[in-house]
Amino acid sequence: MPTGLVALLDDVSVIARAASASIDDVGAGVAKAGSKAAGVVIDDAAVTPGYVTGFTPDRELPMIWRITKGSIFNKLVILLPIALVLSAFLPQAITPILMAGGLFLSFEGAEKVIEKLSGTKHGETLEDEIKDPVAFEKARTKGAIRTDLILSAEIMAIALSEVSDEGLVTRAITLAIVGLVITFCVYGAVALIVKMDDVGLHLARKPSEMAQAVGRFLLKAMPIVLKVLSFVGMLAMLWVGGGIILHGLEELGLPAPAHFAHGVEHAVAQASGALGGVTGWVSYAVVSALLGLVLGTIIALALHMFARDEGGETAH
Repeated sequence: MPTGLVALLDDVSVIARAASASIDDVGAGVAKAGSKAAGVVIDDAAVTPGYVTGFTPDRELPMIWRITKGSIFNKLVILLPIALVLSAFLPQAITPILMAGGLFLSFEGAEKVIEKLSGTKHGETLEDEIKDPVAFEKARTKGAIRTDLILSAEIMAIALSEVSDEGLVTRAITLAIVGLVITFCVYGAVALIVKMDDVGLHLARKPSEMAQAVGRFLLKAMPIVLKVLSFVGMLAMLWVGGGIILHGLEELGLPAPAHFAHGVEHAVAQASGALGGVTGWVSYAVVSALLGLVLGTIIALALHMFARDEGGETAH
């Protein structure tokens, strides 16, 4: 009996050590994957406010919460199982799927550039008379969740690449934690950004002169911040989309475009001295964005021509 108890305790000790090691693996994987995905997180945070600004204040947080739930669904219900299955049985399919997402982001970014340059609009916007506010809000929310799906796919792919050598359970737990943490960080930041003008209005009504000054500053600053974020969000779609394409081409055995982009990055970094890290990154982002703009414009023009042809045939 004592021998059996000792053996049982020994087994429990082995299991506990294994569990502890697994937790350490997950923690290390989350740290590595999260840091690698930071660039896409910034892009996600820049893109999303454009979908919810301009609505009445009472609708902003409900919209953000719906987008947050959609993002969690994207990551945990759609992308996590797909990532695990593909990594186990068809890892070579991950790159083409990501490139398709990169083309979609490039198209979305190029569409916004075309709208700004031409003054034309595709679909209802906040400047138009909204005939069905509920349907319009749903459409904007769905658009945000659709864009989030592409950015989330990139985040999950980056996270997966950092833990590809780990076991299936460790990979699954790491991806789930990274997905949840990033989602709440991004949409928590978005909520703060879009409600900051309400905070400014509240402070401006306080009796304290300091509070009033801060409130007035926020009220003046937030429209500018939101315009900048809208512009950055448009660029983010292009540089993330173009960056995905560059990386994908390199993975598929066509390294020349990526080598050119990295060559520009290194040349600018070396010429910039102490600011080399920043200017090098910016130059790579510019090359990626230009590629995204070219590819996205081609797709947008092709789709518009197809839509006109379809309309012409329907008219006959």
